[in-house]
Amino acid sequence: MHAAMPMYAAATNTLAGRATLPATVLQRLALALVWAAIAASAVVFSEPAPVDVLIMGLIIGLPLVGLVTVPGPLWVVASLWAICGAGALVASSFAPDLAKSATHTGVSLYLYAFFVVFAGFVAKRPIEHTRLILDAYMWAALIGAAAGVAGYFDLFPGAFDLFTRYGRATGTFKDLNVFGPFLVPALLWALHKVLNEPLRRTILPAAALLFLSFALLLSFSRGAWLNAAIALALYLFCSLVFADTSRHRMKLLLLGTLALASGAVVLAMAAQTDAVGDLLQERAALTQSYDVGPQGRFGGQQKAKVLILANPLGLGAQVFAPHHHHEEPHNVYLNMFLNAGWIGGLTFAALVAVTAIWGLWHATRRNAAQPLFFIVIAAFIGNVLEGFVIDLDHWRHFYLEMAIVWGLMLSTGAGGTRRDPTQFETAAGARRPGRITGRARGRIVRTSHRSA
Repeated sequence: MHAAMPMYAAATNTLAGRATLPATVLQRLALALVWAAIAASAVVFSEPAPVDVLIMGLIIGLPLVGLVTVPGPLWVVASLWAICGAGALVASSFAPDLAKSATHTGVSLYLYAFFVVFAGFVAKRPIEHTRLILDAYMWAALIGAAAGVAGYFDLFPGAFDLFTRYGRATGTFKDLNVFGPFLVPALLWALHKVLNEPLRRTILPAAALLFLSFALLLSFSRGAWLNAAIALALYLFCSLVFADTSRHRMKLLLLGTLALASGAVVLAMAAQTDAVGDLLQERAALTQSYDVGPQGRFGGQQKAKVLILANPLGLGAQVFAPHHHHEEPHNVYLNMFLNAGWIGGLTFAALVAVTAIWGLWHATRRNAAQPLFFIVIAAFIGNVLEGFVIDLDHWRHFYLEMAIVWGLMLSTGAGGTRRDPTQFETAAGARRPGRITGRARGRIVRTSHRSA
């Protein structure tokens, strides 16, 4: 237990100076385990992954040690996830391979529980817990990115075979399509620090930003590139529109332009090498040979639509690919209708849509957690749109982003997260006094007289 204490201290060294530390040793240990679980979440060579054992322990343990609060609306969301799970269980009963389908559904149920508990975890202490998660996530992304780069350039014996697939970096993931999107939230967190931290503290975040961008490039995933472009555009737009001052807005413009220019330089330098340049030119095409035709990706989606209309209760998970097409539909919304029937598919789509729409509205609300909210809602929207070309129903970071979004939305006004009119949050996380207007000073004086 004492060995975990330094880990907790290191994991939370960016928390605000006034943040209240957890009251019990058990809570400190639980936070250390949260940090460890998120930091290890990039290592997914199999499903379930070893880190899932730790996360399942946290699903049980976090509520027991008092680090989870479940506001009323979160119970409604949990009930909707239960409907998705019930639809998937019913659909699985029709699967030719019941064990395989049930295993897939079991992982889905675990991810739904993961969402509920971590949304409650964020709602308990929104700013502190969100920063803890994002800092740990940065380590996870760097681990995955380092493995991907090492594999792509075969930096040590066996690296290429272990960390690449089809000439593309996959890092520590079994699915080459997960690697790139997984890096996006960490990339936004690094960019946030570059744009908002004092200049002397931006060197490491800037280096992380360039390294993650390079690793994202080596994924050669069109979906990941689109995901990152959407997330970056949305984050920068929100940050500029809701900047506290014109001076801060100008700083964001200048540093944001510099960051994008640096990324373009990295891209141009990488494209000069034959291996990267040739594959980059090939992957930059709007469609690939395997996208078109009856047996292509789009042909599979047409088959999925016909099967959805003919099977209101669904086919069951892991049935479409081996029995109707050579691969999954590459559209999470179609896939959920196949896996969980019309009710489960509609519920999943509704949950995603409500989260995105309410999240975008919530992003306009001024509160102390708003800068952090921009990061997670931008990353989440990127995944939502990428979901039209990929199956992400088992992406752990998708549910983590969704959990943070809900935790922050439900905590606003309940956990001291509303912005104090005489203070504003700095990028480093600390709060410093803002300018007190004459009107505000008068209210303070009158209040002090009444108190006396």
